[in-house]
Amino acid sequence: MFETLYLTPVTGALTVFLVVVCGHMYRQTWKTEAPNARLRAWLFGVPAALGLLALAFVPLKF
Repeated sequence: MFETLYLTPVTGALTVFLVVVCGHMYRQTWKTEAPNARLRAWLFGVPAALGLLALAFVPLKF
């Protein structure tokens, strides 16, 4: 079932970029402590966490 699930170099690079951008926005949201900071932290933190999990557990195929 999961034999066809893999990352190509392009999707891996895009995932790294997504994780970096979302992580940076998460950190900025955390530091500013705006009125809606908790919601924005979730909106940036969840994609960053999912991207890190994908990079850690989905194999890269060349």
